[in-house]
Amino acid sequence: MTTIADNPFDEIYDSEIMVLGIGCILYTDEGFGVRVVEKMEKRFEFPDNVLLVDGGVLGINLLGVISKPDHLIVVDAIRNKGKPGDLYRLEGDQIPERIRAKNSLHQVDFLEALTLCQALEKVPKTVIIGVEPEDIETQGLELTPPIQAKVEPVIEMVLAELVRLGGSYCSRSGSITED
Repeated sequence: MTTIADNPFDEIYDSEIMVLGIGCILYTDEGFGVRVVEKMEKRFEFPDNVLLVDGGVLGINLLGVISKPDHLIVVDAIRNKGKPGDLYRLEGDQIPERIRAKNSLHQVDFLEALTLCQALEKVPKTVIIGVEPEDIETQGLELTPPIQAKVEPVIEMVLAELVRLGGSYCSRSGSITED
């Protein structure tokens, strides 16, 4: 008999470091976080202690996923009254303030899921890396040009964060990169 303690997803999402891309790919720059994770999955390989996840717009439904890792690196579009393409790195107390200022419903739900991790007594140390979007309202599968130009710099920020946390990666061509 299967019990609540026997969650089949526990093993899948159990990692030391998780890189989570969130956003809706149907609304241009809103899908930035997901697009970054997709590109990283194509270009790099990661050891078993690092997991890349497309969180889409699951918000509160990510609770079971984000409560597993010790460290969480979130990639998303972040409205912060800056210029399109401005890059942000948020952690600690900066996270609730910037997200409550609000950008999109999935971020509010994500913050609630992160807060609810306390009930599970497993709150990952979280860093959010993001970009100021140009357009999150127009339906379209492509990022706007200024935001597309920030995919590579954000990948570099995520990889640097990953190495800072003790993770490693190698390009699909085979060269290993780590701290």
